[in-house]
Amino acid sequence: MTAAEVLDELQALGNPSIKKVLTKLGAREPFHGVKVEDLQKVRKRIKVDYSLALELYDSGISDAMYLAGLIADDPRMTRADLERWVNGAYWSMLAEYTVPWVTSGNPLGLDLAREWIESPEETIASAGWSTLSCLVSLKPDAELPLDELEGRLNLIADSIHHRPNRVRHVMNGFVMSVGCYVLPLAESAWQTARAMGTVSVDMGETSCKVPSAADMIEKVRARGTLGKKKKSVKC
Repeated sequence: MTAAEVLDELQALGNPSIKKVLTKLGAREPFHGVKVEDLQKVRKRIKVDYSLALELYDSGISDAMYLAGLIADDPRMTRADLERWVNGAYWSMLAEYTVPWVTSGNPLGLDLAREWIESPEETIASAGWSTLSCLVSLKPDAELPLDELEGRLNLIADSIHHRPNRVRHVMNGFVMSVGCYVLPLAESAWQTARAMGTVSVDMGETSCKVPSAADMIEKVRARGTLGKKKKSVKC
């Protein structure tokens, strides 16, 4: 499929109800409000296409940018590609999901996560923390910098409540991910979650709530699945 054909199809799949919900979450024009399940159907036909993913992301249309992340050839993405994507991720769905999904599947993933976390830009810092969350959920513990991750848990316990809105949200998610997927650090993450307590995040005009990291870790522990890794973060 060409980019033009995909963009035409996405326009036809636009759903006013979904568009209204996404607007409340922070999406802005141009976008059509395509259901994720419909984007997944398009993804299955395309599979993986590096060049098409770049074209779709560069369209600036949120639905197409999300789809780009689903079909991207993650290992093939260059540093310039990933930097352009993170700088173009203008709202949470792109900054906290699309870009981290692709970056975590790239050899530069950890290095970029470290760099982005330090950014003064809320969306870029959020992308960095989300990329780290993806990495810990995918990579074997033996391939993770455990001492660094534990240090970041300590940093979060001391600073999360003073960080920008969406950064607080993804920091909370990072604590959950470490607690659920990194067995050697599960107890440290749970202790961090307990120490930071309730995390307040403005979720806009929605009923969305910030999950309790401590409660989530406890649920996974009760299921007996602490440390069980994901096969993919893309959804």
